[in-house]
Amino acid sequence: MPKPPHSPLTTTAPSLANSLVPTRHGALWLEAGQHPQGRVHLSAASGLVRSGAQLFVVADDELHLGVFGDTLGGGGALQPGRLLRLLAGDLPADKGPRKKAKPDFETLALLPPLPGCACGALLALGSGSRPNRETGVLLALAAPGVLNGRTAIVPLAALYAPLRKRFADLNIEGAWVSSGELLLLQRGNKGDARSACIRYDWNLMAPWLAGLQPLQPAAKSIQILNLGSVDGVPLSLTDGVPLPNGEWMFSAVAEDTADSVADGACVASALGVVTPEGQVRRCITLQGAPKVEGIAVQTEGDDWVVTLVTDPDDPTVASQCLMVRMAR
Repeated sequence: MPKPPHSPLTTTAPSLANSLVPTRHGALWLEAGQHPQGRVHLSAASGLVRSGAQLFVVADDELHLGVFGDTLGGGGALQPGRLLRLLAGDLPADKGPRKKAKPDFETLALLPPLPGCACGALLALGSGSRPNRETGVLLALAAPGVLNGRTAIVPLAALYAPLRKRFADLNIEGAWVSSGELLLLQRGNKGDARSACIRYDWNLMAPWLAGLQPLQPAAKSIQILNLGSVDGVPLSLTDGVPLPNGEWMFSAVAEDTADSVADGACVASALGVVTPEGQVRRCITLQGAPKVEGIAVQTEGDDWVVTLVTDPDDPTVASQCLMVRMAR
């Protein structure tokens, strides 16, 4: 693949004095009998999509998609959800073996119509941080918030191989479609602090995802983003969503780890906005440093209302659903 253009961006570290204060709207509890191993909650929420009357959540240590009724618009608490299977089989119950075997779904994207999915689709992506984490799942929609039951496995090894030449520690953690492009987010760490936004032509990506084009598309561009650091730990991208007028919002965390596999303490988290030209114009920390790995955004007057889900890195602890109001 020809070397895509990229341009470094630099921002100053965000000010803790100007942090946003999230409110809690409940844990990601599950309806009784939903989990094959009897778990009562999701504990590693890593991607979030709001569609129709549903919140869809992927967790990086599960083979299922979490589906929760969207009751948050009126300020209500999140109700227990149900699970839909993404991949066949079972994961080990113990944390260590489970971590090695998991497909590491770190990304959930809402896609516009594409071949075979006239009403759009959801796309769950493995992170690519290990060979067994190079699988995607496409879930067709029948209407906003309604899955039609058709799914397809998307092998990602060929798509990720050129990216690994640029990022030896590949870790894809966000995706969306905007202005005719599919954007992927690479998450950095202390070992390689480069977070990045990777762009593809959607007209080429859509038939490849649908299985109609055998040759994976090449990236149009790769842009490095420097989000600053907190206490010597770089802020790194964990999710992104499109905003009006070509801007996009990101979540980021400063996790004290030198690679994409090992967990570390979360010393800070933040939300920010990137302009259509690729400049980081805002980056504001979140009070309490919740490890936010999935976001969804709604516009309300002059504000953005951001729904967030967290990954506590502990299977015994339920992921939380948070909300924060952010001036546009």
